[in-house]
Amino acid sequence: MHEILLSEYGQASTTPSPVAQMMASFATTFRPAIDINLGVGYVNESTIPRQHIADAVNHIVAHNADFHAPFNYGSPDGVTELIAAIRTYIAYHNFGNLTPADLLDLKMIIGANGATSLLDGLTQILPKGIVITTDPLYYIYTNQLQRAGFELLSVPEDRDGIRTDILADKLKTLGKRRSEISFAYIVTVNNPSCSILTTQRRIGLVRLVNKLCTEQRRKIPLVMDTAYEQLIHDPDTPTPDSALLHDELGIVHEIGTLSKTLAPTLRVGYMLAKPSAFLDAMVQKVSDVGFSAPLLNQHVAALLLEQHASEQIQSVKAGYREKAVQTRKWIEQYLGDEVASIIGGRAGFYFYLTFKNVVTRQGSDFFKFLSRNTGDLSIDADTHPTVIYIPGSFCVNPNGDMVEQGNRQLRLSFGYESLDRIHTAIKRMGQALDYAKIACKESIQ
Repeated sequence: MHEILLSEYGQASTTPSPVAQMMASFATTFRPAIDINLGVGYVNESTIPRQHIADAVNHIVAHNADFHAPFNYGSPDGVTELIAAIRTYIAYHNFGNLTPADLLDLKMIIGANGATSLLDGLTQILPKGIVITTDPLYYIYTNQLQRAGFELLSVPEDRDGIRTDILADKLKTLGKRRSEISFAYIVTVNNPSCSILTTQRRIGLVRLVNKLCTEQRRKIPLVMDTAYEQLIHDPDTPTPDSALLHDELGIVHEIGTLSKTLAPTLRVGYMLAKPSAFLDAMVQKVSDVGFSAPLLNQHVAALLLEQHASEQIQSVKAGYREKAVQTRKWIEQYLGDEVASIIGGRAGFYFYLTFKNVVTRQGSDFFKFLSRNTGDLSIDADTHPTVIYIPGSFCVNPNGDMVEQGNRQLRLSFGYESLDRIHTAIKRMGQALDYAKIACKESIQ
């Protein structure tokens, strides 16, 4: 008997992505008290306001009549109180330099299950075609796009975000295939690199896509994923403008989340844009998935924003700032001689490293050392920690311009682990570099 028939997307999804394969492999052997996670991008547990969440739930239970059906089905548009709270939160904290007046002209919808569900909505609603994005890229979502039949046009970035000059050249080279462009997807504080897209680059990006829209005689969505923008913690980094402030055609759609500042478990993601048929389709997608995000979660998030937003965002940013500064010192101390470039540390909780010569991809000597898989019992001893990181080869387009550099890159997350464990891990990485260099010399001889 034949197996169950699958769609092309279903067939492609039967094989886990490289990152999923690696993390599944580590999960089976990971020892919580010994091994160290600098790979999975979990938020730091100490930033999650557990007591405030518990208090909010108890308040809603005790005052059920004051909230609209918190334990029932909801509207796919999102709870009015949460939308109002997010608008106030954005304006008060100056995110994107958006004012209350700016926000009045924009519609906000709440995703069914965090920002991830909104990204999935793009995949379902927009036509298959070419997606403009950065290189390195947000490997989790772009892998989904490729499985769904989209093609990536990835553009190298620098410290200030996507290189708009290179994008202009790539669009020109694309020729008649520009008609196949479906949308652009940009993470404003990039994952994996945490480069911060400057206001100047945002304006240039909007202008380029506007020009493309005029040429193609159709609006092409420019989706800006602002997941980490609320975590710009470097005091010397100015707040970049939201691309919405420079959007004359109504093509910019910002996707935001409260996962990084409140708690991932609340699964609150939102989209902000000018009203359009596309936005209406996204609302229907929310309804199709589950009528709405859980109303209890939405009411909890609204209460947290109304009562604790200022203290919460200040505490979270201060905590990540301290870890970023100290982690960078250790990178320079233990890895400095081999590091060609460091991006990150001004926002979010990632550093993206490029080594001069040492290869970091899965199966490399560096990787084997940190995964305790060298075959040398003195290195692979149970007393040594396994150190998880994300190889750069997972973070670049395999058909793009950054493949060679990706083999010498890695993403290091300082979000989840404590500083003492981060120190141990980076010191261990320094030993892995030495091991890799010796192994390389021996292979040449």
